[in-house]
Amino acid sequence: MTGSSWRTAVAAGLLCLAAACTTVQTTEPGAVGIDRKQRMLVSNEDVAAGAEQAYAQELQKASATGKLNTDPALTARVRHVSERLIPVTAVFRRDAPGWKWEINTLKTDDMNAYAMPGGKIMVYSGLVEKLNLTDAELAAVLGHEISHALREHTRERVSRAYAQQLALAGVAVVTGVGAGALDLANQVASVTFQLPHSREQEAEADVMGLELMARAGYNPHAAVSVWQKMMSAQQGGGPSEFLSTHPSSSNRIAELQARMPKVIPLYEAAPKAGAS
Repeated sequence: MTGSSWRTAVAAGLLCLAAACTTVQTTEPGAVGIDRKQRMLVSNEDVAAGAEQAYAQELQKASATGKLNTDPALTARVRHVSERLIPVTAVFRRDAPGWKWEINTLKTDDMNAYAMPGGKIMVYSGLVEKLNLTDAELAAVLGHEISHALREHTRERVSRAYAQQLALAGVAVVTGVGAGALDLANQVASVTFQLPHSREQEAEADVMGLELMARAGYNPHAAVSVWQKMMSAQQGGGPSEFLSTHPSSSNRIAELQARMPKVIPLYEAAPKAGAS
């Protein structure tokens, strides 16, 4: 293929790519006003199926190494906090409370937590133990992670990666390469464990998580204290997978504090979850 014909094929492929993109509003704005539209190239169903497969693989590995839910008290605690948060996800997505939620813990010194698409949650024991998280601080972490799932940030990031692959492939786009050509389970795992969220996605998850925890009866000021603890852990040289994909900064703490007036009334009106 000549250089000219290759460029023509790439251009045609990119036109197909643009046509395949769907602009969506994944969530309602809530009290915090999240209203950014997102461009998606892969379906929610495909990404959810990939997440389910990736999560099952993680559970299998954790079980095989004797690290899955080994602390019954911690697992019960994480599930209790999650189960208070899940019903209030309806404020952003009516379908979310009905997702096939799975909530588990991993025994490890690493500090991490994640929520894959469709509500597949894992909390690492090291995060709770090393930061000595209160229930409200745990709710802040879980609310943040759940918000990534609600906003379909993984789908958005996989779509971007897919677009880059198709643009590089050029002519392959024209000949019908589809989403099925991607190993979505591996894509989801890569996005979850290796790649940092964009600042835009992090900001959305921060403020949505703040609203979720407030509506669930957890003091939203705990979102500030948990990030302060994470910053201290980072400065102390403590290892943290969570911070490698969720960069902490004084700017995000300032933004959380600025959002408090919107969520404090929600917290005051909610049934309290206990000590914060």
